[in-house]
Amino acid sequence: MNLAFRITDLIRTIPDFPKPGIQFKDITPLLSDPILCADIADALVDPFKDKSVDVIAGVESRGFIFGLMMAQRLQCGFALIRKKGKLPGKTIHLEYDLEYGSAVIEMHEDAIKSDQNVLIHDDLLATGGTAVAASKLLGLGQANIVGYSFVVELGFLGGSKNLQPYSNNIVSLLRY
Repeated sequence: MNLAFRITDLIRTIPDFPKPGIQFKDITPLLSDPILCADIADALVDPFKDKSVDVIAGVESRGFIFGLMMAQRLQCGFALIRKKGKLPGKTIHLEYDLEYGSAVIEMHEDAIKSDQNVLIHDDLLATGGTAVAASKLLGLGQANIVGYSFVVELGFLGGSKNLQPYSNNIVSLLRY
């Protein structure tokens, strides 16, 4: 069976979460299938095998799940992009707007070295606000954005278009 169909079979839609009108796409049911998880990680890294990725930056928190698996496959580093106040060391941060509020993300100052090639991974692309903020945050550390990877993309929200100024290498395994 096609990978997108296998993912679709396990994605759970939670209505009105985190606020009324939002149809939240929950990837956590995927995690019960280790073979599917391995296939997802393989599919996410395949387009980037020849891109000289130095670091995968996983966006809090579901971006950590497949992001670390991807880093292992590419034999590169992994960096955490977290909500403000969650990292213990010296950090850099960026405030940004979401489709349903605002947030602050941060990473350790030493997580990315200048001129490293970074692939940003998150579980879901909606409007692109968080991924754009991650791009700007990585830009503060003078990283090169080589692309983005997502398990799910809500294409009708136009997030890919918002990422194109940073990189045209955008991979989504399933689009709604």
